[in-house]
Amino acid sequence: MIPAAFDYYRPKDMDGVLSLLEEHGDDARVMAGGHSLIPMMKLRMAYVLHLIDLQDVGGMSEIEIGRDSIGIGALVTQSDLIDHAELTEAAPILREAALQIADPQVRYMGTVGGNVANGDPGNDMPGLMQCLDASFTVVGPEGAREIRAREFYEAAYMTAREDDEVLTCVTIPRPSGGYAYEKQKRKIGDYATAAAAVQIVKDGGTCTSASIAMTNLSDTPVYSDAASAALVGTAVDDAALKAAVSAMLGDIDPTEDNRGPVAFKNHVAGVILRRTIERAWSRA
Repeated sequence: MIPAAFDYYRPKDMDGVLSLLEEHGDDARVMAGGHSLIPMMKLRMAYVLHLIDLQDVGGMSEIEIGRDSIGIGALVTQSDLIDHAELTEAAPILREAALQIADPQVRYMGTVGGNVANGDPGNDMPGLMQCLDASFTVVGPEGAREIRAREFYEAAYMTAREDDEVLTCVTIPRPSGGYAYEKQKRKIGDYATAAAAVQIVKDGGTCTSASIAMTNLSDTPVYSDAASAALVGTAVDDAALKAAVSAMLGDIDPTEDNRGPVAFKNHVAGVILRRTIERAWSRA
């Protein structure tokens, strides 16, 4: 389909972006790579009268690896994550997840900021960012503020970002231990039927900390304290795995759609989560 008519803007700095948002209010939307917003506009699921392209705004295309944290600009693409050797060494789960997003054409244009900002429950990065306890920097008329990924998603396509704010950066504490991102989907390029992100720290043969989140099994990504806690203090044996899966199944709320009925999605979620935990534990 063809989107409804809209005015297109390509400001050179953030002041220009914020000025346009203030001028046009609810009729304006910002766009990074466009792979989330443009399809919705073409399907007439989103009506945007004023489209603001961020591509010429500087300062949002960098990856910064610090001693304790990692900063990822909103315009960094999935391909950038895959190709950045230092980032892969510091947080290999980012590359593992990015390689499972859509296809190479999409990954060359799709951005981290766009993936996390629009609140699509099927996107891969929101759940991953919750697993990694990331925070998002948003900038608006009142300045910049930080929002934790675990507090950012309120409902499908509804987030804690205000309409006159722009997400500019993702900050992640440097992860440690074992990691895994697993995704079950119907075909290449599809959203997940279920996907899981897991980070585990091991001391000897015991799990000392764990972080677990899943994607596309509710109207928001699901970070499960209970599933994470089920592994801590255990040898991640069969009983612990069953407890973690049970806890997660209590936290998700899938709905029936063309990816299957609720019972099937719950089954897939359990299989994927167990597989992801086992792989992360093997790498810890």
